[in-house]
Amino acid sequence: MSSTQSLVALIKAELKSQGLSYAELARELDLSESSVKRMLAPGGEMPLSRVDEICRVLKLEFAELAARMAAQSPAQRELSLEQEKAVVADPKLLLVAICCLSLWALEDVLARYRLSEVDAVAALVKLDRLGVIELRPNNRYKLKVAKTLRWRPQGPVMTFFRERVMADFFAGGFDGEGELLTLVHGEFGAGHARELAERLQRAADDFARQHLLDQKLPSAEKRPYSVVIGLRSWVFEAFRDLERTGLGQRRG
Repeated sequence: MSSTQSLVALIKAELKSQGLSYAELARELDLSESSVKRMLAPGGEMPLSRVDEICRVLKLEFAELAARMAAQSPAQRELSLEQEKAVVADPKLLLVAICCLSLWALEDVLARYRLSEVDAVAALVKLDRLGVIELRPNNRYKLKVAKTLRWRPQGPVMTFFRERVMADFFAGGFDGEGELLTLVHGEFGAGHARELAERLQRAADDFARQHLLDQKLPSAEKRPYSVVIGLRSWVFEAFRDLERTGLGQRRG
């Protein structure tokens, strides 16, 4: 399905979910119902100005519509072991990969980091060859992986995170604007744990969607945030040493 067809399908779905008929949309757009039907029919033409008007009727930002389109696109959620090894082996490549997952333009990367344009472009080319991005003219790119990419739990990138990044991340006070650190412990069934893991994944997806929606904001109004979500069947090592014989065996 083309991007245009996907957009039309998304608009139709939103009209249906809001209970809006073609006739009602036509009145809001000051068009005839037949014109709206032709516009939303396969092969119909819809200028961007008309998309903006439809978004107004639906009370949606175009950026939100675009984010929904991106969310519907099939995307790889995990890299192969070989891909992860290649990404983490070169610090410059890892840096550019993380920037790509944050949808930074090449100009933003060069403005923030002491990278030469040659090195940055070479990293983009390598990420294209690895299948992480699709490199386009003028050093633009499209992600071929999900923004909520899941690094392999025991893979090279998470090993790098545990050894080089985790202590730095958790060293902060988590007391700044919009920051949070909380630790909750409890016991419940494995089925409920799976449900909770799914809800946490949706929270990560919401974080990614908000990032997409805020791309239109000026750089001065944005701050970098990172979310680390962890759920594990675990007892603190010092407490495990105090457990009665046999009781700790039931825990992973």
